[in-house]
Amino acid sequence: MKNKENKVDVEQEIKEEMTEEKVVEKEETHETDAVLASKLSEIEELKSKLMYKEAEFINFRKRKDEEVAGMLRYANQDLILEIIKSVDNFERAIDSIKKDDEADNEKMLTGINMIYQELKTTLQKFGVSEVSEIGVPFDESVHHAVMVESDEDKPDGFILEVMIKGYKLHERVIRPAMVKVNQL
Repeated sequence: MKNKENKVDVEQEIKEEMTEEKVVEKEETHETDAVLASKLSEIEELKSKLMYKEAEFINFRKRKDEEVAGMLRYANQDLILEIIKSVDNFERAIDSIKKDDEADNEKMLTGINMIYQELKTTLQKFGVSEVSEIGVPFDESVHHAVMVESDEDKPDGFILEVMIKGYKLHERVIRPAMVKVNQL
């Protein structure tokens, strides 16, 4: 009988050990599941951060591209302002020759007019346009009032005369027009 009792004891011990192993195994599985869930959550969080950083980088690149395009668009502004001074001088020379009636001046006037037209065409090709309208309302973003006159026949605040032309490079005013404004 002792053998039977020993056998039962051994079987009981084996059952207890197996139960303990199952409990430990369940605890380990539970811990593993918790670690796995934590890691999956961390992966999702990192994916979300990565997508945010990618979008942020794309927006940064777009802003920089626009900034560089703007810089390139107006890069020639200083050169154009210098050319405009030459255009002004050509206009003055043409006006003074027109006032003199000598025949030799006709050939000089023709040559100067050709150079003047070529300069204006070149400026237009690079996006430069004149600001020189008479009879339009004064706009401080485009005009600089250098004189004021009163003319009852014209509306108040309108341009009476353009003293020196203004210029725009694309949409940007690079030199405002110097104008005489009507003030009633």
